[in-house]
Amino acid sequence: NFAISMFNLRCLVNTTASLRQCKLSPTLSSLLTSSLSTSSTAGSMHNKIAEMVKANKVVVFMKGVPEEPRCGFSNAVIKILEFHGLKPDVYSAHNVLDNEELRQDIKTFSDWPTIPQVYFNGEFIGGCDVLIKMHQNGELIEELKKIGIKSALLAAQEEKKE
Repeated sequence: NFAISMFNLRCLVNTTASLRQCKLSPTLSSLLTSSLSTSSTAGSMHNKIAEMVKANKVVVFMKGVPEEPRCGFSNAVIKILEFHGLKPDVYSAHNVLDNEELRQDIKTFSDWPTIPQVYFNGEFIGGCDVLIKMHQNGELIEELKKIGIKSALLAAQEEKKE
């Protein structure tokens, strides 16, 4: 019953400033302020991630940086992108090891438990395993084409035909 009351009160009281105007016990006020502050931080990171995934046609959340991946799966994603002709200046890469909050919240944002994570035009594509499958079955060439990027692999195939 206390939890339901807390939930209802939290729904009614949106901001920390509003809490100061309410006549609440110091303990309850402290609990609510702390809870609102935490959810506001999470919401803030969610908004930042939403902006990050839309900032470029291809966005990668990885361990390390393209020049120095810090895990085999991140390395594989970068190698596949390079194989298709994407250089680090063509896509955005974000090192989740630099920011623990980003590292955790990207998993919630995408509802995907692992890193790396790849986005095309703001849409979650998947992790390393998905990108490998797309590369192997030719789907990656088509998906890149849809976002206006011509795969170097496709260009090489076209040159062979000529």
